[in-house]
Amino acid sequence: MPTSSLTPVASAVPCPVVESLDAILPEEPLLMMGAGPVPIPAAVAKANTIVINHLGGTMVKVIGQVKTMARYVFQTNSKWVLGVAGPGSAAMEMAISNLAWEGTRVLSIKNGFFSERMAEMGRRVGARVSMLDVDDGAVASLEQVAEAIRRERPEIVTVVQGETSNTVWNYHLKDIAALAKAAGALVIVDAVCTLSTMPLEMDAWGIDAVITGGQKGLSSIPGVSLIAFSDAAWARVKGRTAPNAHWCLDASLAENFWHNAGYHYTAPVSGVLALHEALRLVCAETLEKRFARHLKCSLALQEGIAALGLNLYAPPACRLNSVVGIEVPQGLSPGDICGHISRQHQVEISGSFGLPIVRIGQMGEQCREHNLFRTLHALGRTMVDLGTAVDLPAGVAALEKSLSSGARVLAR
Repeated sequence: MPTSSLTPVASAVPCPVVESLDAILPEEPLLMMGAGPVPIPAAVAKANTIVINHLGGTMVKVIGQVKTMARYVFQTNSKWVLGVAGPGSAAMEMAISNLAWEGTRVLSIKNGFFSERMAEMGRRVGARVSMLDVDDGAVASLEQVAEAIRRERPEIVTVVQGETSNTVWNYHLKDIAALAKAAGALVIVDAVCTLSTMPLEMDAWGIDAVITGGQKGLSSIPGVSLIAFSDAAWARVKGRTAPNAHWCLDASLAENFWHNAGYHYTAPVSGVLALHEALRLVCAETLEKRFARHLKCSLALQEGIAALGLNLYAPPACRLNSVVGIEVPQGLSPGDICGHISRQHQVEISGSFGLPIVRIGQMGEQCREHNLFRTLHALGRTMVDLGTAVDLPAGVAALEKSLSSGARVLAR
């Protein structure tokens, strides 16, 4: 007789025996001081343990507050703020895939790994992408941008405010946006590592789409991101004739959940609650105080690193404060340094994408004085252990002096 489908049978694939997380994770939690994710506040961690109905009245209220707080952080009055169930790169792809399609003329200002990623996303949706290549460790001049816009006549210009990969800050962003807008182009900005760490004014600067990840300046969990569209960008989204090939990232479908309390897909409710608390903490601190804290801590860390005797990677004029790049001494590799500082000091820092640098983050909860002292000391001890001479007392003294002088300036 045939065996019933409900009759227990031996599994074809044996049940595995695996270790618990307690056995895998280090006894002492790692201090996350790399280019992200960053440490999260207790309120964010608590929110991330809660599950609620993604279509219930409580979630509707949460979503409303997330959008209101996000408008403050983006500095926009636009209605069109959306969450994204995915990393900052998913928000980036939402921006690109909704605003560009077959034949769209896109100019990508490329000065690193993530600005190149936006160009690649444009190519994948069939856009005619041209790139303004910028030398490593530099930013595009306004003359270069103006000439590229005249030559390419783009419908969309993409640019990264802070190029995390090589720690370069595109300080001409406001003027680049003005040039693009004067030529009738929409402007997409990657603010993944800069939003809430340094000024970005979406409306005042004429930016049409801003994307960010939760796990950096906002100090939320990885995997839930934010995007904001201007009215002009939203009109382009709604006016397209061919549907977006990305169903999950279709902004018109996402509108149903984020603005109409309807169904798109099951939202990552715990992550949205975590994002709510992260944004609430930003608002409680205020952007002005948050910018000042980030600037003070990053400059102090940079002075401490220089006093150790190590070289900072990006030139001062375009050095990103939210992620600090350090040249790797001869004879060492980024992997040598990152591995040693993690194993011996339980501090995590980052390498980069083929560059001879290591990177220390200064985003959100990383920018606390006790984190700076622990990280600088761990970096100095790591260099000594790996055979590179550094002046550790001088580095710590420089960090303390800068923090103290910065506190006095802020108090005035």
